[in-house]
Amino acid sequence: MSEIIELARRARVASYALAEASRATKDAALHAMAAALRANTDAIVAANAKDVAAARDAGTPESTVDRLALNPARVDGMAAGLEQLAGLTDPIGEVVRGYTLPNGLELRQVRVPFGVVGIIYEARPNVTADAAGICLKSGNAVLLRGSSSAAASNEAIIAVLRDAAESTGLPADVVQGVPTDRAAVKELMQARGLVDVLIPRGGAGLIQTVVSESSVPVIETGVGNCHVYIDAEADLDLGLEILLNSKTQRPSVCNAAESLLVHASVADEFLARALPALAQAGVTVHGDPKVVAASNNQPTVVEATEEDFGAEYNSLDLSAAVVDSLEDAVQHIRRYSSGHTDAIITRSQAAARRFTTAVDSAAVVVNASTRFTDGGEFGFGAEIGISTQKLHARGPMGLPEMTSTKYVVTGEGQIRT
Repeated sequence: MSEIIELARRARVASYALAEASRATKDAALHAMAAALRANTDAIVAANAKDVAAARDAGTPESTVDRLALNPARVDGMAAGLEQLAGLTDPIGEVVRGYTLPNGLELRQVRVPFGVVGIIYEARPNVTADAAGICLKSGNAVLLRGSSSAAASNEAIIAVLRDAAESTGLPADVVQGVPTDRAAVKELMQARGLVDVLIPRGGAGLIQTVVSESSVPVIETGVGNCHVYIDAEADLDLGLEILLNSKTQRPSVCNAAESLLVHASVADEFLARALPALAQAGVTVHGDPKVVAASNNQPTVVEATEEDFGAEYNSLDLSAAVVDSLEDAVQHIRRYSSGHTDAIITRSQAAARRFTTAVDSAAVVVNASTRFTDGGEFGFGAEIGISTQKLHARGPMGLPEMTSTKYVVTGEGQIRT
């Protein structure tokens, strides 16, 4: 038996115990995990320092290093996230719908765990604790395959979480790490029947590899080429504030804005203010000819390529174009958007309605930052990722999205004739 199959079989056994665990037991495990993370902060940060040093030695961009790095505050944030999960409503057993049929049968559709969830993710070791906690709360055993760049960090975190879960009476195997070599990942993607669902989190290459090569069902989390459209009826002060927040508040994440569209009727006025503000914030603008012309040879504005308009930069870069109408903005978004989050800034209710109807993304935002597309910001308390597909789950995936359902049918001897 291969190592991956053995890990998956152990996860399956652990999932049976977890599926029957009470909310009190699961919440106790989450609190124990949080306490253990805090108690082992020094060891976790020391392990992470090895990963960070190796990443810098390999010439990894600083934006990626930032996603990789842990410090005591970030470890405390991971612990706080687990404690927050413990305070959320347990989705397991929730009645989605229920009624009595004409023949007297009582029918209830209730939430149940998937069973065993595999998560394949890149760089960010905080995902290790987040994913383990969300899966535990939703009754799922989890197989965690982080990137080799975070191997030492993830090994340290998983060891802490396993010990804490076991200390509360749950099997340690509700949380397991998967080797980072490619052969192991391929075997994980083929473990249909032992692994119920795979969730990839990372860049487009990782996600597409999992989607195309996996025989296990996949929930696809997508990259974020998010747009901010400044409409003809926009409040330009508001638009500038939202644009800067969307782009610069944390540029390395998937809900950061990567593209700016400006209606031609307000382009001169808005760009005269926005381009210097973006430059001051360290943003390089990859603009179409109208944006470049409006920059008056500003060195932080460069000519955009076709690839720029479809790029997820995860850095202080932004594509920008001037459009002649709301419809042109919609067409541009339909062509280049990744279907994650797209925003309109407008005072026109008609324009807002048209935009929210026509733009087919997981989140469509009116007069607010794209950075709000997040499970915590939406009030879910946590998320496993942001799904850009349309089956099962779309948008931030909280606890309910980490469940399936089954029908419980209760009768008094009815037979079908």
